[in-house]
Amino acid sequence: MRTHKKYPVTLTENFKSKLLHWAQQFEEVVWLDSNEHTQAHSKYKAILAVDALTSIKTDAHNAFSKLEEYQTLSKDWLFGYLTYDLKNDIEALSSKNSDFLDFPDLYFFQPKKIFLFSEHEAEIRYLNMVDDEIATDWETISAIDESSNHSSETQNPEIKISLRTSKDSYFEKVHRMLSHIERGDIYEANFCQEFFSEGAVLNPVKSYLHLNEISKAPFATFFKLQDHYLLSASPERYLQRIGKKVISQPIKGTAKRMIDADADTKMIEALMEDPKERSENIMITDLVRNDLSKIAEKGSVTVEELCKVYTFEQVHQLISTISCRVAPSISNIEIIKNTFPMGSMTGAPKISAMKIIEALEDAKRGLYSGAVGYFAPNGDFDFNVIIRSILYNAANNYVSFSVGGAITAKSIPENEYEECLLKAKAMREVLEN
Repeated sequence: MRTHKKYPVTLTENFKSKLLHWAQQFEEVVWLDSNEHTQAHSKYKAILAVDALTSIKTDAHNAFSKLEEYQTLSKDWLFGYLTYDLKNDIEALSSKNSDFLDFPDLYFFQPKKIFLFSEHEAEIRYLNMVDDEIATDWETISAIDESSNHSSETQNPEIKISLRTSKDSYFEKVHRMLSHIERGDIYEANFCQEFFSEGAVLNPVKSYLHLNEISKAPFATFFKLQDHYLLSASPERYLQRIGKKVISQPIKGTAKRMIDADADTKMIEALMEDPKERSENIMITDLVRNDLSKIAEKGSVTVEELCKVYTFEQVHQLISTISCRVAPSISNIEIIKNTFPMGSMTGAPKISAMKIIEALEDAKRGLYSGAVGYFAPNGDFDFNVIIRSILYNAANNYVSFSVGGAITAKSIPENEYEECLLKAKAMREVLEN
């Protein structure tokens, strides 16, 4: 059982910083921030959840059935993540590429303390065992003096970024992927590359705040699991359930922002009309429709938006919104299992694309291109796609970010490489100061 209490508050950047600094005393932290993006399906402006009472941590083997059992038993708020490599629990696939980040394949926790932020208030929901700490915690957070407490925080020492896949190797691998497309093995696949640094020392909160400041993404996330950190500026929703309705919003199609307003408008128009970018998006929209049809009530799968341009701080993106209705008898885990990994990060057909991705990529994806989010006690859930994200293992001082793009028959390897660099820009800026 949880005790509820409400406080009036305006969620300023300063207050967000206070919340994150206060939360660092706990080993388990998740912060989800919409950054004022008012999408049709938004529910909360932001959520903070800390301090696990119970948790589940497992590798891919039987991961979804273990999560189903955990969720059924807890009947409470659960926050956590699904790594891309849970594909191995759904299909006869494997992950053999190098992995220096070492995140567990699946992790969820039942927090003792939750803060749900709406327009003008915070609703605090603490487990009864700690509800006597609500007032003290709120006073402590409010009293944090940002100017004195954190102004002395050092900048990250300069981090030298290395490429896991050389530029020449990237071109060679894209050509191999194009030959798979030509042969008819796949229509499209998302090919990714890792940028990394060993011996890196990172201030996770400062780095996240910097990343968020330059990106202001609608699915921004700070996630801490002991010495493992996710700092995400994700613009993409993977899957949301509200009552009987399930929504997926895949992103495919990217154009850079221009400083000049007229040039920026022209860039939007060019993206809307670009046959290559549109075909990328439409193929994945079709794949998502197919995935949802496995769990949807008959005839309920609907494309609400097709190739709509959404503008972010760094890029313009084409986003489609696909929804369906599900019977109450269909469990949350069944919905996720039938749609995971998300089509925007795999390709079509999905299983063939995943096999080719595994053969050509040089690093295990792990948390990158997985999902982070929550299950609510009423059966609703919401998960993002982990892209535009910095991953950090503080125990072995390894920091990494990955970027990728959809390869189709119309792909020009040089253009795909440029798109990767565009997507990497914000993470690079944060790490290299």
